[in-house]
Amino acid sequence: MSFIVSNFKCKGITFFSLLHVAHYSSRFSTAAVASIEPKIAPDFSSCIVQDKDLLLKSLNPSGTGLHVLDLVDEGSLEPHPTLYHLLLKKCTFLRKPKLGKIVHAHISNSHFRGDVVILNTLLNMYAKCGCLDDARNLFDEMSLKDMVTWTTLITAYSQHDRPLDALLLFPQMLSLGFFPNEFTLSSLLKASAALPDTPQIYFHGAQLHGFSFKCGFHSNVYVGSSLLDMYARCGCMDEAHFVFDVLPSKNEVSWNALIAGHARKGQLNRALSLFLKMLRQDFQPTHFTFSSIFGACASTGSLEQGKWVHAHVIKSGGEIIAFMGNTLLHMYAKSGSIQDAKMIFDRLVKRDLVSWNSMLTAYAQHGLGKEAVQCFQKMLNIGLVPNDITFLCLLTACSRAALLEEGKYYFKSMKRYNIEPGISHYVTIVDLLGRAGLLNEALRFINEMPIQPTAAVWGALLGACRMHKNVEMGSFAAERVFELDPHDSGPHVLLSNIYASGNRWRDAAKVRKLMKETGVKKEPACSWVEIQNTVHMFVASDDSHPQMGAIYKKWEEISARIKEIGYVPDTSHVLFYMDEQEREVKLQYHSEKLALAFALLNSPHGSTIRIKKNIRVCGDCHSAFKFVSKVVGREIIVRDTNRFHHFYDGSCSCGDFW
Repeated sequence: MSFIVSNFKCKGITFFSLLHVAHYSSRFSTAAVASIEPKIAPDFSSCIVQDKDLLLKSLNPSGTGLHVLDLVDEGSLEPHPTLYHLLLKKCTFLRKPKLGKIVHAHISNSHFRGDVVILNTLLNMYAKCGCLDDARNLFDEMSLKDMVTWTTLITAYSQHDRPLDALLLFPQMLSLGFFPNEFTLSSLLKASAALPDTPQIYFHGAQLHGFSFKCGFHSNVYVGSSLLDMYARCGCMDEAHFVFDVLPSKNEVSWNALIAGHARKGQLNRALSLFLKMLRQDFQPTHFTFSSIFGACASTGSLEQGKWVHAHVIKSGGEIIAFMGNTLLHMYAKSGSIQDAKMIFDRLVKRDLVSWNSMLTAYAQHGLGKEAVQCFQKMLNIGLVPNDITFLCLLTACSRAALLEEGKYYFKSMKRYNIEPGISHYVTIVDLLGRAGLLNEALRFINEMPIQPTAAVWGALLGACRMHKNVEMGSFAAERVFELDPHDSGPHVLLSNIYASGNRWRDAAKVRKLMKETGVKKEPACSWVEIQNTVHMFVASDDSHPQMGAIYKKWEEISARIKEIGYVPDTSHVLFYMDEQEREVKLQYHSEKLALAFALLNSPHGSTIRIKKNIRVCGDCHSAFKFVSKVVGREIIVRDTNRFHHFYDGSCSCGDFW
């Protein structure tokens, strides 16, 4: 669109004013308006302001800052609301709040300074550009407000992580007699869903649900979708399903919110069931749909289901864009297939910092420190600036691969990027030093930390003491952990392990007695394996599985074979005092061993076996799995709470430290 300067005449033709151009352009086609401009442009190009020149800077240093506004001040261009609207929309679209402030200043000195429509456009510009303080100042200065004004600011707070500010505006709005519309309520529900804890989400969300029902908006597709998203985010899936079921019309947002709710709770089967139902009802899944399902597959390590959904993305012609690609990469990495994760990373249409961090995380989880360092260098070479998460991933990778010097170097280099180490970075350095057996240096590092060490820091030292069998320092570290986090069972079990490995049974018994007195309970160990899209779960000495007789027989057969090539049961991992034979029997039916025996019975010969465990893998099971991988000639991948263990040909990728 062009703006033609008024009050000039050329060859008997009077130029249309801005008002007339806006008026005629709405009545005639674009071609008709364009046919006027060529007649005047050759001789008076300076009198025409093209759309691309709307934000042209002032030609005169003493001007307003924008050439168009200078023309208005000179009287060459007639001021009109349409001009201000288009200028502000241009600033909004290009995210140029500084130029928007110039327009704001000009409006404030014009006779449109009280025009609520123009001020709402200005408010929207500040909101969309993330200038929430400027938006609030303008809102407070407006003598006249309408429903658009309130909705714009509420939406701005909701979309920029200030949910409480959005919710506080609601009672003020009602007290002044304004009645919310579906967009207002939708933004308020989104704000309640973004609150920091579940009780707050439910408290505010349930009240808004009641208000929506009272006003008849509960069946509106926008309000309904926001309602079920709110319930899903606080884990109230029954309420979310109720809202979903009564919606007279649904859209992709409704389906996505429900699928995402189940995905967040790790309910992959429910999420997949809804996904299939969504397809049957001719709704097209979006990148958000796929991202949610990949996230659910990652949490359960369900590789086969993840591959099936990935195949659907490819068949439907979907492009692997950044945020969906990042969750797909994460899914493959968390499911134990680092090769597929790397393939996805290489094929991403556009890699952002999150993509690189995701790949670094994948390398760290699988103990591939050298690959992580190479990945980091490539990232720097293309000009990306690392953040604190980047360094955390990198340091974790160095720690798990025992890259001592590299880890120290990258920790020091954080200052070069003006990144202050957080507590998690300090934990990785303690872990790094501990893995190298430098326990005294690790303790000195903790004592010299500029911030107060947490239970996680002392826990890292405790884990190193367990590995290097340093009972005294382990006991000291455990005491610090008990003081800071007395309810965590992990450190208690680690200390008990340290005492048991040194045959200090009385001290081990004291730790268990302390756990009982303080109500600390060890999380029951369970392992699961996926065979033909079905997840099979096992606990120690399990007798509930239909194939349990065959599973026990298979493990006894495997146990005999690995003993022949050097496996000796490590009975120090039995935390109760009993004779050697009883302890050996107790070791044989740990959950991961039963899962392995089941997988050997039911998976194709030569295929990779993938097992997941909810807590740290047992030391004796770790030793046994190394021998099993050699005997059966197969790769065994175990995911525990700490990392991935790749067992192959008698060794493990963790280097026996985890």
